[in-house]
Amino acid sequence: MSSPLKMRQSLSELENEFAKEISLERRRRASLRHSARQRTLKREAQKRHKRGSVRFVLLVLTLIMTAVIVTVVMFRTLYLLLG
Repeated sequence: MSSPLKMRQSLSELENEFAKEISLERRRRASLRHSARQRTLKREAQKRHKRGSVRFVLLVLTLIMTAVIVTVVMFRTLYLLLG
């Protein structure tokens, strides 16, 4: 009589272990999804920052070139008017 009871207990223990494993696996997958999402967000933020820096440099260069061109044109015009 103790054999079937022992067998039921073993099956019950197996089922409990299986349920624990499933629970751990779900948590592990959720953790992996979370860390993957965090990495993606971090990469996107780095790309945004890099693009912003490039745009800023282009803006500064454009302003400098505009100032240089306006100065050159102004002095040539002044030279033509006074010359």
